[in-house]
Amino acid sequence: MKTTWRSASLAAGTVAVLALTTACGSESGTSASSQNVGATAPAGGIGGVGSGYGQVGASASAAPGGVGSGTGAQGGSTGELAVTANPELGKILTDGAGKTLYRFDADTAEPPKSNCDGDCATAWPPVSADDASAGDGIDKSLLGEITRSDGSKQLTVGGWPAYYYAKDANPGDTTGQGVGNKWFALAPDGKKAKGGGGGGGGGDAAQAGLSVRKDPNLGDIVVDKNGMTVYRFLKDKAWPKPVSNCNGPCLEKWPAVAPVEANDTKGVQKKGLMSFTRGDGVKQQTVNCSPIYTFSGDKSPGDINGQGVGGTWYAVAPDGKLVGAPGQ
Repeated sequence: MKTTWRSASLAAGTVAVLALTTACGSESGTSASSQNVGATAPAGGIGGVGSGYGQVGASASAAPGGVGSGTGAQGGSTGELAVTANPELGKILTDGAGKTLYRFDADTAEPPKSNCDGDCATAWPPVSADDASAGDGIDKSLLGEITRSDGSKQLTVGGWPAYYYAKDANPGDTTGQGVGNKWFALAPDGKKAKGGGGGGGGGDAAQAGLSVRKDPNLGDIVVDKNGMTVYRFLKDKAWPKPVSNCNGPCLEKWPAVAPVEANDTKGVQKKGLMSFTRGDGVKQQTVNCSPIYTFSGDKSPGDINGQGVGGTWYAVAPDGKLVGAPGQ
């Protein structure tokens, strides 16, 4: 079949447009597959992920009771799970010894997958699924398991992998709540406990993974699922593909925002809304192809303490632009 010069020109133009719209990378923040709770899947195996997600660098001896001590540390006994009333967090899940169970925002529930390994798993020991059972007030159908990279079975609750916190010394301790704005006590239904995120709501449906908040000083800005302000770094790059120049100590102050499902956003421009793999192997979310972060100096939803820091960090508008930066 003959191709006229006009149709060839149109085809070339279409290719050029597609190349431009996908130039910032081919990874997406969405997952087309779903997995039943309790099905096995290899863990993410991202060592060192804690530097941006609240890892505290605890030693192995700091794990609750020591590995295999019977308090539920990886390889130990979990026992019958219980619903415990906490005065600040409401109803939370604890194991047979009364230890608090947590979930990690960088993990996924569909499919169930852990992104806490290596040093991260030392600070946040995975809860063993081997002898876990549902106590009163717990729907046993919500309990499942994943197979981690070392072959051990980790408990999931509502699809979310469950962990302990190494610094919880006594039954009922909740010192891991809100660490790095990524770790939260588990509610009996697998969602965050009611105090999750310092006002994030506890119910995953209470707030989208990324949404827009009207700040009295900055106007419309993007916030994460916990209501924490999202920022961009002037030294990063968006084109032709996302590149983060915030590493090491920088990530401790400016934790990278974990990937967000595209359908779990509200009011944020969809163009360029994607995830990419950082140089350290960790996946990070972008808005309009620019990497986004939260600020460790923001303690509560609505804080904007990171705005303008060093003349390089600025809040993000719904279209991905910097808010209040020179020339914006």
